[in-house]
Amino acid sequence: MVVRFGGRVVAETRRALTLREASYRPVLYIPPEDVDQALLRPSARRTRCPYKGEADYFTIALPPGDGQPSGRISEDAVWRYADPIPAVAEIAGYLAFYPDRVDSIEAGDA
Repeated sequence: MVVRFGGRVVAETRRALTLREASYRPVLYIPPEDVDQALLRPSARRTRCPYKGEADYFTIALPPGDGQPSGRISEDAVWRYADPIPAVAEIAGYLAFYPDRVDSIEAGDA
């Protein structure tokens, strides 16, 4: 899978984990080493899910350039569970992206 924002590849992996919950759409969690961490800025936002634990968030911040004089940002576009509950321990540290806060999330030959 490939995640793009502002013409940049933010994440690319063949190792995403799929998490399905009740009637929600499946969420793909990407290993942190397959995400361009230089483009992420920690956010102050935190949420709590009874099924996964506490999530922290990141803003995607592109540097100026590529026709973007001030850079481009997407607030709280990425989240992770650094220390999830034991039932979903395999997603610990993995990152997920809101589809409506990036340009595209494509499945395929990543």
